[in-house]
Amino acid sequence: MRHWLEKRAALTPQRIALIGTGERMTFGELREQARACAVRLAAWGVAGGDRVAVLCRNGLHVPVIIHALSYLGAVLVPLNTRLTVYEMAYQIRDAECRTLIYDPEFESFAAHLGERETGLTCIRSDELRNIEPAPHSAHLKEELDEHALHSIMYTSGTTGQPKGVLLSYHNHWASAIGSVLNLGLIERDCWLAAVPLFHISGLSILMRSVIYGMPVVVHERFDPVEANRAICEQGVTIVSVVSNMLQRMIDALEDGRYPASFRCMLLGGGPAPLPLLEQCRAKGIPVMQTYGMTETASQVATLPAEYMMSKLGSAGKPLFVCELRIVRDGEPVPPGIEGEIEVRGPNVTSGYLNRPEATAAALRDGWLATGDLGYVDEDGFLYVLDRRQDLIISGGENVYPAEIEAVLLRHPAIAEAGVTGVPDAVWGQVPVAFVVMREGAEFSEQKIRDFCARLLARYKVPAKIRAVDSLPRNASNKLLRSELRKLLLEDYSADED
Repeated sequence: MRHWLEKRAALTPQRIALIGTGERMTFGELREQARACAVRLAAWGVAGGDRVAVLCRNGLHVPVIIHALSYLGAVLVPLNTRLTVYEMAYQIRDAECRTLIYDPEFESFAAHLGERETGLTCIRSDELRNIEPAPHSAHLKEELDEHALHSIMYTSGTTGQPKGVLLSYHNHWASAIGSVLNLGLIERDCWLAAVPLFHISGLSILMRSVIYGMPVVVHERFDPVEANRAICEQGVTIVSVVSNMLQRMIDALEDGRYPASFRCMLLGGGPAPLPLLEQCRAKGIPVMQTYGMTETASQVATLPAEYMMSKLGSAGKPLFVCELRIVRDGEPVPPGIEGEIEVRGPNVTSGYLNRPEATAAALRDGWLATGDLGYVDEDGFLYVLDRRQDLIISGGENVYPAEIEAVLLRHPAIAEAGVTGVPDAVWGQVPVAFVVMREGAEFSEQKIRDFCARLLARYKVPAKIRAVDSLPRNASNKLLRSELRKLLLEDYSADED
C-alpha cells in the first residue's frame, strides 16, 4: 500500500495532525519533517531493515522520528524511559540495534549504552529536527510492504526477561481499522495521548492519527488537571486511560462535568473497579472499557457505546477483525465458565523476537494464549477477571485480586489499592493488600478488614493490610503486583527472623 504519511499528506495536507505545548503541526508539515529526518538518519548510516532504538519522552518529535524510520524501512524499537541502563542494554542487544536515538536529558544513559554496546551509534533527537536540506541523498519509500516489520515492542517483563513482540504494518493497520469500526469516527474527533508513546497504547494512537486523518494532542506526561483541560478547552473527544489515571481525573474534576462533545473514555489496562465505573456513570462520563495487549497491537475487544450502561464492567465483544474464546484445560468452554482468554486476528503478532519456544507456547493453531482469565456471558460479552499469574488459590478457591481491590476502593478513606497473594501453611495462599489512604484519612487495618468482611467471602478478606505512600506502577500507570509480592515476602521474612 501507499506509504501512510504520503497518502495522508496528499489527502489532507492542511489538516492538523499534532498538537503540543505551544506547537501545532499539519499532516503536510509532518510529512516534510519526517522526510527530512529520514534523510538525516540515512546520513548517519541508518538503512532498510536496521533496528533503531528510540529513547524519548512524549513530544511532537517522536512521531516525526517514527515516520522517518518507516520512510527508510527501518524498524522501530521504543525504549521505556523508566528502565535502567542495564535493562535498556539488554533490549538493544536482543534486538540487535545499531542505532540509538535519544533525547538530550538521557545523555548519560546514551554514554553508558555507547560504552557497553560495541558498534552502537548514538544520535541526539535534537540533531534530527533541522528541516533544512541535509547534505545526503536517500531513497525514501513511497510504498509499504504491509507484512514488513514495523516495530519491536518489549513486554513489561514482570516475570523473567522481557520479550520483543514483532508487529508488522499489517498488525497496526488491522488494529486501527478494528478500532474505528467499533468506536466510529466523526469530523471533530481529537485523541489525547497522555500515555507513553513507547507503549502500545500510545503508539497505536499515532498509527490511528495518520490512517484516520485525526489530530492528536500529545502531553509529555500524564497530569489529571491538564488532561481535563484538554477535554474541556482543547476539543479532545477521546482519551486512552487506565483505572488509576481515570480516578485521578475524576478527583481533579470535582463537581465539574465534561462537555457533550467528549464521547469516549477508552479504559484499558485490566479489570476496572466497579466503584470507579459507577462514579463515571453518575457523572455522565462515556466510559468504553477495552481489552488488549502489546501482542494484539492494542485493542482486541471494546465495549460499544450503546452497551456502556447495560453491560457495565464488560470489556465488550471482539473487534470486527478479531475472534475470542475462553479455554480451560486446552478446550473451549461455554458462556459463563471461567478460563484463559485466547484471541486471533490480523492484528495479532507473529511471535516473539529470538524466542521460538515462547512463540510456540503462546501461539497455537493461530490462537494467542493471553495469560488472562475471564469469561463471556450468554450475549458474547467479555468479562476480564485477572492475570493468570496474579490468581490467588486459597484453600482450593480462586481469588481474584481485582475483585478485592474493587471492594477496597469502595471504602471512603482509600484512594488506591493493590492486592497480591503470599504463601500460607494452612490455605496454600492468602490475599494481602496495600492501600494508599486519602489525604487526612486515618489508617485502621481492623476497620478496613471489617469493611471487607461485609462485602467479601471470608477467604477473600485480606489476611494483612498495609498502608503505603504509593503503589508500584509502570510507565502506563498499571499496577505492578510482582513488586507488591516482593515487599510482602520481605515483610514475612523479617517476621520469621
